[in-house]
Amino acid sequence: MGEERNFSDVRFLTVSEVAEVMRVSKMTVYRLIHSGEMPAVQFGRSYRVPEAAVTDYLKEAKVDGQSDTA
Repeated sequence: MGEERNFSDVRFLTVSEVAEVMRVSKMTVYRLIHSGEMPAVQFGRSYRVPEAAVTDYLKEAKVDGQSDTA
């Protein structure tokens, strides 16, 4: 427990909010969380996703057939 983090400026989104932003189903968001593709924090039976994680995921997302060299 060497490094302390300040989470006071982190905005967390619910699975429903993430699904709405990404325009996908809640099940898709749950799959991303459980596969480790999208980081999330679990509170009891609920998950919260840092807003920055959604932004990062969308920046890294690629459309099928698109390559890095355009």
